Amino acid sequence: MATLIRDGWGPQKGTVTKHHQTCLAHLSRNLKYLTEKYHGDPWAGDCRELLFDAMDLGKNRQPEKYGTERAVIIERLQKILERPPDGDRKELSTFYKRMCKERHNLFTFLYLPEVPPDNNGSERAIRNVKVKQKISGQFKKTQTAQNFAKIRSVIDTTIKNGMNVVDALSLIAKLQPQVTN
Repeated sequence: MATLIRDGWGPQKGTVTKHHQTCLAHLSRNLKYLTEKYHGDPWAGDCRELLFDAMDLGKNRQPEKYGTERAVIIERLQKILERPPDGDRKELSTFYKRMCKERHNLFTFLYLPEVPPDNNGSERAIRNVKVKQKISGQFKKTQTAQNFAKIRSVIDTTIKNGMNVVDALSLIAKLQPQVTN
């Protein structure tokens, strides 16, 4: 089973998977908005700084002190969650409650090096489909959409593996029997 990196969409929470990682890019954007709305609220600022520090730690893993630095991040999270923001600030209070519920899914990437802290890669992968829909208006047939998804998946996987796209598509074309209608 894989790790689901989720952005807060309700149905994602119930998805059965081995691990969950909350998208820190989405959280940091929300915190930026809340910091601006509530004029530099210290709680939102501290929380956002913690997320950036955790992402930096994930990028710059130094084995000799990684465990200690990870423990410091977890301790900072605990301290931030022990002091809730001002209850008069409704959106900030709602965000605080979300952080309390998500606390166990915030730093999965610090324990599993293959897990990214955000779902940006997934969102980039679907961008081509959305662009195709906006330009042509739609996929007229389900089979066309499925073919597009298959070809795009091969292209994206080829790129992620550092391979030449034309070579990969040529190889697939040679291996597949031609189907005629």
